[in-house]
Amino acid sequence: MDQLPDTTGAAARAAAPPAGDTADLAALNQKLDVLSVQVSYLIEQAQETARRQRERSELMHDALPIANDAINLVTDQLAEIQEYIDLSDILRVTKRIMRSGRTIEKLFDQVDSLLDLAATMGPLANDMVEKASDQLETAERRGYFALAKGGARAIDRVAASLTPEDLDCLADNAVVVISAFKGLCQPVESTSLRSLLGQMRDPDVRRGLAVAMRMLGAVGEQSAARQAGAAGPAAEYRAE
Repeated sequence: MDQLPDTTGAAARAAAPPAGDTADLAALNQKLDVLSVQVSYLIEQAQETARRQRERSELMHDALPIANDAINLVTDQLAEIQEYIDLSDILRVTKRIMRSGRTIEKLFDQVDSLLDLAATMGPLANDMVEKASDQLETAERRGYFALAKGGARAIDRVAASLTPEDLDCLADNAVVVISAFKGLCQPVESTSLRSLLGQMRDPDVRRGLAVAMRMLGAVGEQSAARQAGAAGPAAEYRAE
């Protein structure tokens, strides 16, 4: 038998594309992939731009009414004071503030120093206040305040009972009284009865005794009046 020709390999070679076409197809696929990535990036950028634009639109929509209200308020306030100021006044004040910049800075430094001093003196002041409170509490517990109130009432009564002439007389005799109290600190030469009787012949001693007796009589009269006033309510209570 005659041998038939092998047509299988030829058919396969005829169906397979050339090597050059395969390389072109791979390059085209790569370019398509790059193009797809770029298109995706452009889409994302477009979406981000649209989002930002939408946010800006919403912000402007919310801020415009507030800005309009602020402008209207400033306009109304300026309209109230436009009769009292003008642009030259504003410029003059602005220039003065700019020229006084160093002075204002020094003022701020002094304020900072005062705040530091206050922060430093605060604990010391608290300690002083606590000590003063303790001293006042001690004085109140010992009765100093009650004594001062009683002394004030006594002085009021004395001032109400004295006339200007009495005050002049007391002022004239104040030196004598002080000298007499100073004499209490001096040693007494003799305290015998004969010596005391001899001093009774001195007119000044007699005058002083008369004043002392008058003063004692007034004290006794006042004491009797107090006792009578205290005994009256007690007697009425016993009678009831």
